[in-house]
Amino acid sequence: GGSVTHAISGIDIALWDLLGKATGQPVGRLLGGRYRDRVQPYASLLMDEPAKLRDHLLSVKAQGFRAFKIGWGPFGRENAATDEAIVSAAREAVGSDCLLMVDAGASDAFWTNGYKWALNASKMLANYDVYWFEEALPPDALEDYVKLREHSPVSIAGGEVLTRRQAFQPWLDSRALDIIQPDVTKVGGISEERRIAWMAQERGIRFIPHGWNTTVGLAADLQLASAFPGTHLVEYLTGSPFIDEITAGGWQLDAEGFLKIPDSPGLGLALNVEAVAKYTGGAPLF
Repeated sequence: GGSVTHAISGIDIALWDLLGKATGQPVGRLLGGRYRDRVQPYASLLMDEPAKLRDHLLSVKAQGFRAFKIGWGPFGRENAATDEAIVSAAREAVGSDCLLMVDAGASDAFWTNGYKWALNASKMLANYDVYWFEEALPPDALEDYVKLREHSPVSIAGGEVLTRRQAFQPWLDSRALDIIQPDVTKVGGISEERRIAWMAQERGIRFIPHGWNTTVGLAADLQLASAFPGTHLVEYLTGSPFIDEITAGGWQLDAEGFLKIPDSPGLGLALNVEAVAKYTGGAPLF
C-alpha cells in the first residue's frame, strides 16, 4: 500500500497505454474486448449545507450530467435532521429521473458512527431513491458491513481505501458489499484492478471503479468500463483542473449525459502540456 503502490499504479497504467499504442488497439480491447463504446459518468462533489448544495447540483446538472454522488461534508457528523435535509435538497435539485448516490466518507479518521447509525441512515436514503450508500462504516468494520449489506434497503458500496487484491479478498468472500470500488491509481494499476474486478464478477458483486483522482485515472476507468459488462458507471470528479484543464480538448458529454470511451490506441488520452506544466512546479515533463 501507500506511496509505493501509488507509484506502481502509475507505471502500470502507462505501460498499458504504451502497449495499446504499440499494437494500435484501445486498452479496453486488450483487456478482452469492448462491451460498450460509451458509459455514464456520475458527477462527484462534496456535500454542503442544503441551499448551497442545491445550487451546486443545479449548476452541475446544467453541464449535462444525469447521475450524481454527494459525499462527506456534514453528513453523519451533525445529526439525523441535517443528514435528511441534505439528501432531500439533493434529490429536489437533480430530480426524480437522475441517479443519486451518497458517500458518508466513514474512512475519515474522526468518524464516530457505527452499524446502528448506518442502518438508520440507509432507511432514510431509501425514501429518496438513493442508488447506493458508500463508505457507510469505517474501513475495518468488516463484520458490520456484512450485517449492513444484509439489512440495508439500498445497495452498499465501498473499497476505495483498499490496496491490492489480497486486501479485497475477505470483503468479496464475505459479500460485505454490493458494489466494490477499487481505485486504479491506488491498487496497482489496470493489471491489478482487472484482477479485483474478475474476483468480484465471479461472486456476483458489481465492479464500479472509484475515481477521485486525475484525467489519467478517468481514462483508465473508461477503458476498464468498456471491458466489464456490469460496469455501467464511472466517477467524474467535478471542478478539478486535473481532469478538465489538463485534458486536450476536454471531456464532452453527449446529449444523454454519457462519455464516449476512446477507441484510439492506448488510453486514447491526449494531455494539454501547457496546462500540465502549471501544476508540476517547473519539473521537466519529458
